[in-house]
Amino acid sequence: MANENTLNVVRRDRAGKGAARATRRQGLVPGVVYGNKQSPDLVAIDPRPLMAAMHKAGFATRVFDLTIEGDSAAQSVMVHDVQFHPVTDAPIAVDFMRVSAETEVVVEVPVHFVNQERCPGLKRGGVLNIVRHEIEVKAKANALPESIDVDLAGVDINESIHISAVTLPAGVAPTITDRDFTIATIAAPSGLKSEAAAEGETAE
Repeated sequence: MANENTLNVVRRDRAGKGAARATRRQGLVPGVVYGNKQSPDLVAIDPRPLMAAMHKAGFATRVFDLTIEGDSAAQSVMVHDVQFHPVTDAPIAVDFMRVSAETEVVVEVPVHFVNQERCPGLKRGGVLNIVRHEIEVKAKANALPESIDVDLAGVDINESIHISAVTLPAGVAPTITDRDFTIATIAAPSGLKSEAAAEGETAE
């Protein structure tokens, strides 16, 4: 289950590009909190805790306790979108989506490959060719994993790992359901490919 963190924000008075620029001049990132059949809240956040949270594993799947200055209770939210400056890569806007225990969300969860030391294909010099670095899943917000583990144990050269070989947490399902899509393959090393090609030419 994703870990819960706390983020603190302050309210903004006005929407619009001019108001957003004014917020940035104050050293804050403008944002909006929406969803859960409630009116949107215009907010601003210090970029430092936001960036610290972004650099932790599972940022896209984490549920945060968002405290708006002056409110007595925190709101459970997920970060729906972050916009970045094209030159500095600093965050310039953020959207928070309110969630509850029953809220179903669609999120791309990062893939984590485990047991590489038990992968015969890699031991023979094969190369891990990652087809999907992330898998889009549907689940309740409080059931999302920080990552999806893909087991490489026993996978040999020229073999593929499909979604059917991955054990997902209870209540988590891939959004692609019409095919057994590939997550990664173990490609042959260039030397082995050259030998195979040479053998093919000799056989001809």
